[in-house]
Amino acid sequence: MRRTNVRLAAGMGVLALVVTGAAGCGGRQDSAAKDDARSEITCKVDKDTRVGIATGNATGVYYVVGNALAGQLSTTTGGRLTGTAAETGASVQNIEQLVAGQYDVAFSLFDTAVNAVQGKGSFSGPQDVQALARIYDNYTQVVVRADSGITSVAGMKGKKISTGSPKSGTEVIANRLLEAAGLDPAKDIQAQRLDLAKTVEGVKDGSVDGFFWSGGLPTGGVTDLFTTSGDKVKFLDVSALLPKLTELNPAYQSGTIPADTYRTAADTPTIVVPNVLLVRKDLDADVACAITKTVFERRDALAEANPAAKGISLDNARRTDPVPLHRGADKALKDLGAS
Repeated sequence: MRRTNVRLAAGMGVLALVVTGAAGCGGRQDSAAKDDARSEITCKVDKDTRVGIATGNATGVYYVVGNALAGQLSTTTGGRLTGTAAETGASVQNIEQLVAGQYDVAFSLFDTAVNAVQGKGSFSGPQDVQALARIYDNYTQVVVRADSGITSVAGMKGKKISTGSPKSGTEVIANRLLEAAGLDPAKDIQAQRLDLAKTVEGVKDGSVDGFFWSGGLPTGGVTDLFTTSGDKVKFLDVSALLPKLTELNPAYQSGTIPADTYRTAADTPTIVVPNVLLVRKDLDADVACAITKTVFERRDALAEANPAAKGISLDNARRTDPVPLHRGADKALKDLGAS
């Protein structure tokens, strides 16, 4: 067997091995070439290429859908394009590591992506990222222990609250909601910056009073909590804070978590934000085109992995402004008939 070069793509304590050299038993695996803006886009991947996909927490939807997408890339390209999905802290971290070249594709909340291209929020300057497409929506899921006495976000003062993984889109939204409710996230709560799995365990054992989560419906970790804890936990309605959030970013919208999602007693009004798939501007256009086509042509297969992917629609695919579409994605969406 020939020598294999390996690139380490680091998530939140999880290492994903991304093969970028010659794999002795499987032929050559090349990392995606840089784009030649003068070249014609064919959407065909002519040499074996592997892309790294930055997702999110292992019990979240990004991770599940990202792994499904990684598997479908090979199906749609005759094995020429394959993917490796890695667990990460999600949006902010994904964009940082995408720009640094540690990944080729990244899931992100739209509000975080807008901050990235504008150099606002967690980003010290504009980030050179572009979108493949807008995909499904994330629902803000705010859950508290029933015995915590918390009935609103303002009521979280002094409580042990998980705001999500550090540098995640969930943490961005959590802090904005707390501020909209008149609280200082750094002083007024006992912030627990935990991933979803640790958060759920903390709620179960009483070390966490409540948490914020931004994810598709259903999210596995939240399903587990409501299945095992029943009426010991409840959702908070945060929809009254929407006007203050839209002042910060127009990406925020109203939405509803249906009762049958987690078998709760009633629907829960909430705040919704779209997701986007991001790449670097210099990603090879044929690779970008092939990935984008896979997302829409294999949507049903992605939805088998998690129903949230049913929200992937050509009707919304181009709605990424002010995040520009990659030219390869633009070609793919034109071919697919997205206006």
